[in-house]
Amino acid sequence: MQNMGDAFGLALQLVFSGDADLLEVVMLSLQVSLTATTVASLIGLPIGALVAIGRFPGRNGVLIVMNALMGLPPVVVGLLVYLHLSRSGPLGFLGLLYTPTAMIIAQTILITPIVAALSRQVLEDLHAEYAEQFRSLCLTKLQIVQALLWDARYSLLTVGLAGFGRAVAEVGAVIIVGGNIDHLTRVMTTAIALETSKGDLALALALGIILLVIALGVNAAVQSVRMTAAKQAYV
Repeated sequence: MQNMGDAFGLALQLVFSGDADLLEVVMLSLQVSLTATTVASLIGLPIGALVAIGRFPGRNGVLIVMNALMGLPPVVVGLLVYLHLSRSGPLGFLGLLYTPTAMIIAQTILITPIVAALSRQVLEDLHAEYAEQFRSLCLTKLQIVQALLWDARYSLLTVGLAGFGRAVAEVGAVIIVGGNIDHLTRVMTTAIALETSKGDLALALALGIILLVIALGVNAAVQSVRMTAAKQAYV
């Protein structure tokens, strides 16, 4: 176990020196989380939009399920993905277990409900505001969805950023399906857990610092997007 002051000093040295192993872990984390966020947005935004403008039997039940899925336990998602991708599972022939693709699948399942539920709320409020105008123009549902997605683009970008923040901080699901394999599936959160258990606080702190910087960057981006949206609305 390292002295806290020495470990912090070494951590800063690793960060500012651009340590190769550190950068490899960070880049894989960003690759996996950004890909999962993109896929989740492509799935979740249309679902959120359709539920926002739709009026159908059982809609309240759908809303309850959507909101409940926002709190999916990561380890349960990881277990389910593991069972499907394992050699004896239905998708085992694909050989995806313990690969970055498996981690992307797990993160996508986790954040798609978040994107769908948050975008549904944003688009439903906007639809209520424009409902009479849409009816007067006799627009199809597809045209209404397109108009809502475009008009709410800034708010929906914050939804995407929230999903990315959730994905990049995930540890439970990705360690189950990824295996935390060095130079293959080791990302920031799993590496922090491993290095802390080994007593290598310098690398764990270095990764923690970068993770905090990313979290602050995401929050700053959300605030910037909100300010931009407010200015656009004012204009």
